[in-house]
Amino acid sequence: MIGRDVTKAANLLSQGKLVAIPTETVYGLAANALDPNAIAEIYRIKNRPSFNPLILHVPNWEAAKLYVTNFPEEAKKITQHFWPGSLSILLPKNNIVPDVVTAGSSQVVLRVPNHPLTLELLNRINFPLAAPSANISNTVSPTSADHVKNGIGNKIDYILDGGRCQVGIESTIISIENGRVQILREGGISQEVILKQTGLKISVSTEKTVQTPGQLKKHYATQKPLYIVDSISEYLKENPTQLCSILYYEKQSNSPTKYSYFLSKDYNLSEIANQLFAMMRLADQDSTDCILIEPIKIEGIGRAIDDRLKRAASN
Repeated sequence: MIGRDVTKAANLLSQGKLVAIPTETVYGLAANALDPNAIAEIYRIKNRPSFNPLILHVPNWEAAKLYVTNFPEEAKKITQHFWPGSLSILLPKNNIVPDVVTAGSSQVVLRVPNHPLTLELLNRINFPLAAPSANISNTVSPTSADHVKNGIGNKIDYILDGGRCQVGIESTIISIENGRVQILREGGISQEVILKQTGLKISVSTEKTVQTPGQLKKHYATQKPLYIVDSISEYLKENPTQLCSILYYEKQSNSPTKYSYFLSKDYNLSEIANQLFAMMRLADQDSTDCILIEPIKIEGIGRAIDDRLKRAASN
């Protein structure tokens, strides 16, 4: 069932049920983060690997402090600028957080989502929500209630409909060590924005171990092959019999195929991020053999888009 009844969503979650919730990034599959049985149900429904941890969603900074043993000054500074918002922080967890949430890790990822319905929901309940994307693992993340309904709608009790997600890709995840901010997953808030707002030193993690969500090599995948090609026109020339859908970063005056999808009018990276998953879904549903896209500019939120595309792409 889809609706906007926050009270209904709160009651179901309090009973250990699962509810899909809207955020500014993507829709999340939420459960009481302090209930191991409910968390196990998230993993079961998503077919999510047990070594892939979850993010805790809380209503504010004060609530976040209840679930960690240390909240460094750098984290406080960052949350002042970016909470609520699409930035998550990896911190040492309190024992109240079940190990199943963190996949056995001693650290937990937290964030305050920037969506009015979900903030209202979080302020009505007395527990945090664990909420990975509301889809089957390794498939394209949902950015609308209908995406959730078409994917796992028959497996959960309620979908809280908050409209289309405003950012459209998952949150940035950071860690803090010795005063230095390290990006573990590129996302809705770019390196440049974090640096500009906080002045903190920033680096990008090269760690291959799965510490946080979104680090699996294969992720966000369409059912048909998605290829990142240097030149769409050259690929079509070399493969004349292949029927392809094309994702363009900006409007084209002449498209070589009717199966063309435009992510932006004028190569606006924020607009591209907002449209990416929805257009990937549309291209995946048409009658073509594959999906083509060229490399994105590696700047700002383009890094997060590049990350999603590379994890979605076929070899």
